Amino acid sequence: MTLSLHDTLQGRKIAFEPLTEGEVTMYLCGPTVYNFAHIGNARPAVVFDTLARFLRRSYKLTFARNITDVDDKINKASVDSGKPIDEITARFIKAYNDDMGALGVQLPDIEPRATQHIEEMVEMITTLVDKGFAYEADAHVLFDVSANPDYGKLSKRDLREMIAGARVEVAPYKRSAQDFVLWKPSTAELPGWDSPWGRGRPGWHIECSAMAEKHLGKTIDIHAGGQDLVFPHHENELAQSTCAHDGAPFARYWLHNGFLSIDSTKMSKSLGNVLLVHDLVKSVPGEVIRLALLGAHYRQPLDWSDAAIDGARSMLDRLYGAIRGVELSAQQRASAFVPATVIDALEDDLNTPKALKEMFDLARTLNKSAADDERQRLAAEIQSAGDLLGILQMDPEKWFAGHGEDGLAADEIDALLKRREAARASRDFAAADSIRDQLAEAGITIEDGPAGARWRRNQ
Repeated sequence: MTLSLHDTLQGRKIAFEPLTEGEVTMYLCGPTVYNFAHIGNARPAVVFDTLARFLRRSYKLTFARNITDVDDKINKASVDSGKPIDEITARFIKAYNDDMGALGVQLPDIEPRATQHIEEMVEMITTLVDKGFAYEADAHVLFDVSANPDYGKLSKRDLREMIAGARVEVAPYKRSAQDFVLWKPSTAELPGWDSPWGRGRPGWHIECSAMAEKHLGKTIDIHAGGQDLVFPHHENELAQSTCAHDGAPFARYWLHNGFLSIDSTKMSKSLGNVLLVHDLVKSVPGEVIRLALLGAHYRQPLDWSDAAIDGARSMLDRLYGAIRGVELSAQQRASAFVPATVIDALEDDLNTPKALKEMFDLARTLNKSAADDERQRLAAEIQSAGDLLGILQMDPEKWFAGHGEDGLAADEIDALLKRREAARASRDFAAADSIRDQLAEAGITIEDGPAGARWRRNQ
């Protein structure tokens, strides 16, 4: 594999070489479980699930995606709802995995929860205090940003030019506004654990550093997440992990997906345009959502709109339409290769738009081919590429049948098609056209071909 990836720290695309030959460790910042995931949360889950699938072709991958289950937002959700914190976190952990599963996102190898790693967090904080990189103040423990001369390298920020209060908490007990919390006190009604600094709970940033070290080691190969996490979360992770480990690199490659907007507008609660995956999957097939998220290069901005959904649905119709009716044995499916052109595209910084283009080129060749062996080979290659991207996971006939709860059932459509075929055979074209119109009004498209008529729902 000649994989190259864009490393945020170096600001350029570089050849990928894991720390240990043949093995890769990858950490993805996962959900804070106080509500359903929105479509912006789904983008890194889908993108880095695709990268994980690709890496597993050539490496033994250990992929960790954490769960933040101790957080002030969770505490607020508990107060607002009157429900215990454990009940809230359990509900939304399940909802997250179910909703991401609907998008074809596979479970990671490890799904560490913050509350199960308090001991490791306390140990890392103690190390930072002992080494002079953190200090205790007013029952808090804070990381001393000024003690780390490399602070700001990941986000390309000059500490001297940072504006006090910009995305950081200003508090009287801080030596500097940029210092961030490693540990904070908990009142009786809040979750808390005993520590050398009193009963309290961890800050957000220390959670990921401690969990990554516990499960993947002091230096991991890939640390991934959304672009919104570069600062302060990943910058702070990098600082505290590097300082705790005597300068050892925290991550060899930092990968970040671009921002997602809704109809060219930034998604925000204040604007009321937060789109929850939990709601979206009720009306849009998961594969459509996944393909829409992979339709732009992962590092580029992505605008989510009805047009994007329609475009992804149309693309899947074309791919499913190409492989529809091509019978493949289990051996043919198992022995099929992912086309080299698709591999080349994904090796180039996970270029999914290019990989999809190559799949459509194969589909066009398949549609033009009359040779059964070539059609079978191409169909198998397209499906193998689909497996790698997490699409084309349905039987084509079921895909085109759609759901159908609110319209004609499949057997009714088949019966109408038989009547239409009989009408055409008797040259009663008026009757045949009438049936086509009836089906069109019901949202059914008929496709006439050499093998006969096929139908699909206009979803």
